[in-house]
Amino acid sequence: MTDQVLYTLDARGVATITLNRPDKHNAFNEETIDALTAAFHRAASDPIVRVVILSAAGKSFSAGADVNWMQKMAGYNEAQNRHDAMQLATMLNTLYTLPKPTIARVQGAAFGGAVGLIACCDMAIASKLSKFCLSEVKLGLIPATIGPYVIEAMGKRVALRYFQTAEVFTARRARRLGLLSEAVNQDQLDDTIEQLIGHLLKNGPEAVSEAKQLIHKVAGKPIDAAMLTTTSEWIARKRVSEEGQEGLNAFLGKRKPAWFKE
Repeated sequence: MTDQVLYTLDARGVATITLNRPDKHNAFNEETIDALTAAFHRAASDPIVRVVILSAAGKSFSAGADVNWMQKMAGYNEAQNRHDAMQLATMLNTLYTLPKPTIARVQGAAFGGAVGLIACCDMAIASKLSKFCLSEVKLGLIPATIGPYVIEAMGKRVALRYFQTAEVFTARRARRLGLLSEAVNQDQLDDTIEQLIGHLLKNGPEAVSEAKQLIHKVAGKPIDAAMLTTTSEWIARKRVSEEGQEGLNAFLGKRKPAWFKE
């Protein structure tokens, strides 16, 4: 794996994927995108991984697209640009659909595509000093590949403003708009994430993964007969599964389940 993206895994099963171009404010290019895609696939396929943290080295989370990469794209024809954009779209979707809980750790600036990375994570904790901007229109471009995820996180009405104005907004506003789960003091960032990790590790790993799938499957869908059948069948399968049986028996027996590690 390139040193532009670092991957670590601790004894608890917490994988940390780190953007590692601090001298470039973690701006990403095609190499970074490929490395992130590989890292997300690695975390998704490793049964030891319980939680995934997306972090960044240095003072900025990410400035978005790298200047040299943008210069190269400017010389591409439409077909080449389509291929290049699909690489980015694939990376984002790999993160969005990763079957483990994902947490973005955000400090400093998060501009352009970086906002998409944050929106693709299940949770996002940022320093109150962080700044955000959907800056694409300043360059005569649009936030197309990140758009579906940012709109889902922040809502259509909010996106109509920030996609068009390219205003810089604060972490507190990002929290109110739904992009962030929490905005905390810089010195509380890691402790807040550790609290989330602690909660996640107490829960059945398969149940956590399926709870995430459940949200993606049912959100925005009509609560009709098909939905009632789908959800009833789903919980029935979980109740008789090995993990479901272990969890229920542990609860009834007033003991810790097998997956819980002190």
